[in-house]
Amino acid sequence: MSQTLQASTLLAVPLAPLVGSALAGILGTRLGGNWIGRTLTHSLTILGVLLAFVLSAMTLYSVAVDGARFNETLYTWMVVGGLKMEVGFLIDGLTAMMMCVVTFVSLMVHLYTIGYMEEDDGYNRFFAYISLFTFSMLMLVMSNNMLQLFFGWEAVGLVSYLLIGFWFNKPSAVFANMKAFLVNRVGDFGFILGIGLIAAYAGTLNYAEAFAKAADLGTQTFPGTDWMLVTVICICLFIGAMGKSAQFPLHVWLPDSMEGPTPISALIHAATMVTAGIFMVARMSPLFELSDTALNFVLVIGAITALFMGFLGIIQNDIKRVVAYSTLSQLGYMTVALGASAYSVAVFHLMTHAFFKALLFLGAGSVIMGMHHNQDIRWMGGVRKYMPITWITSLLGSLALIGTPLFAGFYSKDSIIEAVAESHLPGAGFAYFAVTAGVFVTAFYSFRMYFLVFHGKERYDQNPDAHHDAHHDDHHGHDDHHEPHESPWVVTVPLLLLAIPSVVIGYLTIEPMLYGDFFKDAIFVNADKHHVMKELADAFHGPLAMAAHAFSTLPFWLALGGVVLSYYMTMINPALPAAIKRTFLPLYTLLDNKYYLDWINENILARAARALGTGLWRGGDQALIDGALVNGSWKLVGWVSSVARHLQSGYLYHYALVMILGVFVLMTWFVWLNP
Repeated sequence: MSQTLQASTLLAVPLAPLVGSALAGILGTRLGGNWIGRTLTHSLTILGVLLAFVLSAMTLYSVAVDGARFNETLYTWMVVGGLKMEVGFLIDGLTAMMMCVVTFVSLMVHLYTIGYMEEDDGYNRFFAYISLFTFSMLMLVMSNNMLQLFFGWEAVGLVSYLLIGFWFNKPSAVFANMKAFLVNRVGDFGFILGIGLIAAYAGTLNYAEAFAKAADLGTQTFPGTDWMLVTVICICLFIGAMGKSAQFPLHVWLPDSMEGPTPISALIHAATMVTAGIFMVARMSPLFELSDTALNFVLVIGAITALFMGFLGIIQNDIKRVVAYSTLSQLGYMTVALGASAYSVAVFHLMTHAFFKALLFLGAGSVIMGMHHNQDIRWMGGVRKYMPITWITSLLGSLALIGTPLFAGFYSKDSIIEAVAESHLPGAGFAYFAVTAGVFVTAFYSFRMYFLVFHGKERYDQNPDAHHDAHHDDHHGHDDHHEPHESPWVVTVPLLLLAIPSVVIGYLTIEPMLYGDFFKDAIFVNADKHHVMKELADAFHGPLAMAAHAFSTLPFWLALGGVVLSYYMTMINPALPAAIKRTFLPLYTLLDNKYYLDWINENILARAARALGTGLWRGGDQALIDGALVNGSWKLVGWVSSVARHLQSGYLYHYALVMILGVFVLMTWFVWLNP
């Protein structure tokens, strides 16, 4: 173990945002009497996240350059039998990369929030929430055991509930945060079952100790069945990832979570909460590698999410919801890579996606600010000349998203497509079709949004809701002029800083992360059974050669086709989309209703669950427990005592009569038995 990583330094990484959050949440709100103002509140929280980022960057340098590693328990909470419940850190390539991504994106969001939430009454409370969220995510990715992982997992879910429903006077926000909370509980039920099975059969919650017993787990069957135990464990764990990382059919919470302020859309849905599931599966790779059944399940679920959530992005008119469905689709790509045993490729796409998706969300928020609360892309157009910085950064983010050669998204996205093509799992054929077709779909809806917002005729003065929709998205209280305007520097600087890695990070890191030793002891792949990464390595000849080769591949031409078609339908023949809608109205209705999954959840599953709960309450609680066991027992005792008290009358002749009758019965019984 390297001595270059000190426990005290690592402990400061999550604690710095926690201290900032506590100071802002207590001293900056009515809870503590509003002792500190807005400037000091955002200064303290930004300072905490900045310190966490600097320490994370130093840690990444030590890990990547010096080969430093850290795996120690810092605090033992309790010991139950042989099961230890501890707090500790595991620092390797996977953790160090996640620490930097989380803290950098969080720092950009903190800076951006100064401008976006400038006049919101909950300014200090918002900063307290996002710093607390950063602490929770850091505890999750730095953990060396499943107890701490679960703590961070639930903590990010709790804070996301607070952030999505930040405007708690807005009914749609309250509905959205409750929806997110409940859907995540469904996934978390599976997650805790998986952790419980590991604890029961491996006898430990520590990663290293559990992975050391992976081979034994791989030989056992689940009691009462012929299922492999490790398959059940991995599927349960992945159900948790389905909820947190919004995989079909547990994806329904993420689009509605756009009801929260835009900064949390970037924080939750780009680099942190939704990527927790991807990180967890990559961390658990020694277990997943033992079950092709679980990997195939992961592969198919990811493929469904990647393609069918992309279709929904095509018909969206809310600028934030277009980006939200893009997030769903890209999370599907990451999940497909996990299923193909290309864990490092999935995590690589997680990193690149965090930068350009945060950029797109914050760019969307900048447009909303400049357009004075308008989020409908149909009533924008020509914004480019009014908001040049927002325009160029959004363009760079869109080019990265669609996988333009040399941009960050290209290297990770094309690697996923190639990995699936090399996979021999049963679901690989469908998955390859899904991720390949998804390239066209992504390019189409991304540049449909781009062209409608930044190019063409100015339509912002034609918005029928412009004068009465003052509470549509943001409550930061900007004045209601008609002409768009560029956002303040605290908004544009984070856009510029996020644009840089969105362009170059893929080119710089693909070789060490995918084909080097960066993840050598963090991710395990059984090369004898799953040889995808070896085949990718054999075909890789450097990032420049990969970009040059891309111009002759199908994904490039599909992406170009999507951009060209979106340009034609938005700029040249804007009447065509309406004609297509009329022609394929049933299909449009299906997409507009999001495959009716919300209707099914609310009208079938929710009602069935309510009926089951009511039946258990009335039949089990009221009738059986209260009626039979509790009330029935005292009624029985009362009845028996009411009968028995007649035998104790106090009269001598009553007792004599009973004695005579008893003797008579005994004599009769004796004679009957012995005739």
